[in-house]
Formats: sequence, structure tokens, C-alpha cells
Amino acid sequence: MLASEAASDLAILNGTLHHIGVATPNALLDSKEWQLTFGLTAVSDIIYDPIQKVRVLFLSDGRKNGTLIELVEPASEDSPVGAFLKTKNRFYHVCYEVPNLAETLIRLAIDGVELIDAAPRKGAEGPVAFLHPRSCHGVLVELIEAPSGPSWDSLGYR
Repeated sequence: MLASEAASDLAILNGTLHHIGVATPNALLDSKEWQLTFGLTAVSDIIYDPIQKVRVLFLSDGRKNGTLIELVEPASEDSPVGAFLKTKNRFYHVCYEVPNLAETLIRLAIDGVELIDAAPRKGAEGPVAFLHPRSCHGVLVELIEAPSGPSWDSLGYR
């Protein structure tokens, strides 16, 4: 089922757009281009995510609560991002912040949305889970829990 057909689709739509993921063969090199072209500033060092086998770097336009750009670089030959880059597409995913990730995932699963992650897991910036593109009009959707959410404690961030 498409997320837009689900009765609790508002669980995503009421979330805040957190970041847009852009696949890149070299996050550091591309970050310099994004900074020069769009006036963005790096707001993180390169972060290695061993579960996704990627290195990521976040950029911001400096606005408070503004949407971030996440540059996502494959960290190994078997990284899903490496295969994605071979398609010549660079738009990788969109990420929404939700107050309680576990509750949101349960609600979406009940409504028939296809989940990649059935439970919150560690991500580069906090607890995350992914929704399958088949349920989101062909777009990979990441959900990240707000810093006040319960998964931050259960996953050992605090």
C-alpha cells in the first residue's frame, strides 16, 4: 500500500522535513561545491555509518530548524549507495522527523505501508528507520526520531 493511501499517513506528513539525502561518490569534494554554489556550511564532520556502509556529511544554510542536505558516500563496494550511484541518479532519500519513531512504525505497518526497518535502529544523527520506495511513490523515505523521543535512550544515545 502507498503511504498516501494509509489512514495514518499523517504520521509522516505531520513530521518535520529533517533532511534531503544526496548520493555522491565523494562527500568531502562535493561538500566544497555545495558550499561555493549554494552558500551552505558543513555542520558535521564525515560520519561513518557501518550499518548502511556509508560516510555522510551534513550541510546547512544556517537557518534555525532549516532542512539539511546530507551527502551520502558509499564506504564500501557492497554499499547500497554505490549501486544507486550507478543509476546516475543523485537524489537518494527524504527524511522526516517524527516524535516517536516506534509508534509511527507500528501505525504505518498496521496501515499496510511496507517498512524496510520494523523497529528504530542507530543512524548517523539519531534513531532512524526507512520506508520502502514501493510504498512512497518510488522515493526512499527515512524517518528520524526527534531528540526528545524514547528511542534515544533505548538505543544508547544518552
